[in-house]
Amino acid sequence: MTDDTPAALIDARIAALDDWRGATLARIRALIHRADPDVVETVKWRKPGNGMMGVPVWEHDGILCTGETYKTYVKLTFARGAALADPTGLFNASLDGGTRRAIDIREGETVDEAAFVALVRAAVGENGPGVR
Repeated sequence: MTDDTPAALIDARIAALDDWRGATLARIRALIHRADPDVVETVKWRKPGNGMMGVPVWEHDGILCTGETYKTYVKLTFARGAALADPTGLFNASLDGGTRRAIDIREGETVDEAAFVALVRAAVGENGPGVR
């Protein structure tokens, strides 16, 4: 019997990547948990096109961000990113959207950990009680 818990599915997704993308997703996951110990991991959009592995999603009173992996980058999309202050300029994709913002990380790139943790905490605050 397989373990289909969200955490196990995300573990499997990271292991299946077996390259810099898996390592990047694992680091980002750890930073999200550091920023919000109460974060809830889910996996959405499981379909044949992604090997039924789905997309890792981190939630707290709603979606904080998703972690999609592509051939040349890892994309972290913040559901309410347009409402978040980004003083260090982490957002570098989906900048024209009215609600979302994303961070694309390519091989060899790093993310400012302190700024990322602050961004996740701001996303938690933006999703605060009563906000949908």
